[in-house]
Amino acid sequence: MPRPLVSILLPTWNGADTLPGLLENLASQVLDGEVEIVAFDSGSTDGTIELLEAGGARLFHIDQAEFSHGGTRNRIAAEAQGEILVFLSQDVQPVGTDFLAELLKPFADERVAGVCARVLPFPGTDPLTARTVLDLPEASAKSSSRDLDKIGPVWAVSSLERVDYVRFNNVSSAIRSDVFEKYPFPEVAFGEDFAWAARVLTAGYRLAFTGACSVYHSHEYTAREAYKRYETDASFHVAAHGWNMRPTLLSVARGVAFELLCDWKYIKGNGWSGARYLWNAPALRFAQVWGQYKGGRKPHILNPCEDSSAGLNS
Repeated sequence: MPRPLVSILLPTWNGADTLPGLLENLASQVLDGEVEIVAFDSGSTDGTIELLEAGGARLFHIDQAEFSHGGTRNRIAAEAQGEILVFLSQDVQPVGTDFLAELLKPFADERVAGVCARVLPFPGTDPLTARTVLDLPEASAKSSSRDLDKIGPVWAVSSLERVDYVRFNNVSSAIRSDVFEKYPFPEVAFGEDFAWAARVLTAGYRLAFTGACSVYHSHEYTAREAYKRYETDASFHVAAHGWNMRPTLLSVARGVAFELLCDWKYIKGNGWSGARYLWNAPALRFAQVWGQYKGGRKPHILNPCEDSSAGLNS
């Protein structure tokens, strides 16, 4: 059997609600080359295993206690045979049958080590969630690439610029396998994709974002879930980049006001469709911004990176 051109790498756990659509889409992809699916399951009990087996995946099992975002993906990659490793979350839905073909096109540039696809909210998701996803850089339709040729060391730029520059998203990404062998994901509790991006940029590679292919991916968080998610995210960014998004209580008040204004403008711009969700917005946005504030004050999961590559190349 020829070596697969592409390996689809899936960490899974109780994904039976979303996997059928993902597996069906992957089976429909039009691509000139072999494709394999490699999955590591963390003890699913809802039919996920049967779905993966029926979809032709090579399936491996790990204990939930052994799961980590970077470490588990490294273990999946070690079992893959493809020239290109495509990392997907179990709850994404690629758009169209040319998703993989478009995702691979930036690799025509031999310096490109990794590519991310556009991320959009699922059709029909609530307007607060949709607005949050659409405001992120990953929702842009404009393709781009970046390297450090004219910038110098990644830690030499400001904290906020660094956050944007090393942005990489494992929800839907592709990485050259030979590069990944040299630079696997760092063993961090969160943000392994950002930390990996900093490593490969520092090593002289280029990263690309393509707006030519998309996946649907969004989570409708409760206020409690939003708090936890944004607390973790904020803690990572302070540790890895020295960027504290909400350093003061005044910044919290401004942040909540900004988010609520953006929600109002988005719903107004859509003809007030979903206006009833504005009642949910204050609690959700306060939880989000308060999580960012508290996360910036927690003990951090990495050492800050200021004037050296500590925390990025370890």
